[in-house]
Amino acid sequence: MKRGDTGIYTTTAVGGEQVRAFIPAPLPPKPSIDLQAIQAPLEAATLALGRLDALTLAALLPETGLFLYYAVRKEAVLSSQIEGTQSSLSELLLFEASPEVAAPLDDVVEVSNYVAALEHGLARLKAGFPLSNRLLREAHEVLLSRGRGSDKQPGEFRRSQNWIGGTRPGNAHFVPPPPHEVVTCMGDLERFLHATDTQLPALVRAGVAHLQFETIHPFLDGNGRVGRLLISLMLHHERVLAEPMLYLSLYFKQHRDRYYQHLDQVRETGDWEDWLTFFLDGVAATAQAAVATAQRLRELFAQDRERIQAMKGANSLLRVHRALQARPITSVQEVCEREGMTFATASRGIAALESIGMVAELTGFKRNRRFAYQDYLAILREGTELE
Repeated sequence: MKRGDTGIYTTTAVGGEQVRAFIPAPLPPKPSIDLQAIQAPLEAATLALGRLDALTLAALLPETGLFLYYAVRKEAVLSSQIEGTQSSLSELLLFEASPEVAAPLDDVVEVSNYVAALEHGLARLKAGFPLSNRLLREAHEVLLSRGRGSDKQPGEFRRSQNWIGGTRPGNAHFVPPPPHEVVTCMGDLERFLHATDTQLPALVRAGVAHLQFETIHPFLDGNGRVGRLLISLMLHHERVLAEPMLYLSLYFKQHRDRYYQHLDQVRETGDWEDWLTFFLDGVAATAQAAVATAQRLRELFAQDRERIQAMKGANSLLRVHRALQARPITSVQEVCEREGMTFATASRGIAALESIGMVAELTGFKRNRRFAYQDYLAILREGTELE
């Protein structure tokens, strides 16, 4: 459905020139979204999420928390890569395990900030704090707390004009609302987040809210990352999933051109249904991939346990293997602490697993060495490879 006007253009002065900035109409869209037109992708996405939610991941992995731990970090890497950050999942995990050996520092810190921002938002929701502009500002403050962007008003809506594409607002691809309109636009969005009378399914609401946030672009920096974070927060807040196990950045990265085309298309024509079909297809694909990844990890762990059981000193080696499942990049000392082993026993265990190619040393150091569970890490980082 094409709606025509989905907002208004206003002329604003920026840097001595007049530019046209777009102010989106408040949500929900009018006329209402045609749910019949998106029924098939909505049903497929809902079914895929139901399977992911119903699946007892504790039966597939050592613990659900472990799956979430790496899902959050993979999302952080991918969401930051979309914005041009050149950091891999391996670098992030190595940085968290041993900050002094990770590089490039700025990029890794930026990704680490995203992990902290997402975890902060989820923790606040679990503690009963409402999904609100205040929560988004808090997450933004954490996101820009260190490194690049720390001078871009962390935790505050912008007080100057920004733009998307081009070298200045006058030749930009898109100019979001003027700064004096941001608070009003975000207030309208917050009311939509809290509305109970829209009759829109939670998945549809998440897709609509994400696009509206990106159109408003309320911060000087970090809008894309906070906008993708908003999806995760909404799905958790709306109890679509018992645990926040769905992250869409890989899908957006793989279909980046189509993603941006859909954003433009909604602003220009109001074709929310086409955007939502794309969004819901991504939800279904991502949920299916999460289940498949969990199954592959279960199979890997089982196969490697069988290999270890045939080795000398299998009992100690299985404990080392268990520690590596919890942290695929680790040190001998961390294995000792996690499993209550002596340094000599843990060291021999790591060396034995290294000898069969299950584990590889990463740093090249003689001290403070870090070891990677190679096949496990390879599965986790699929899709995060730098282009």
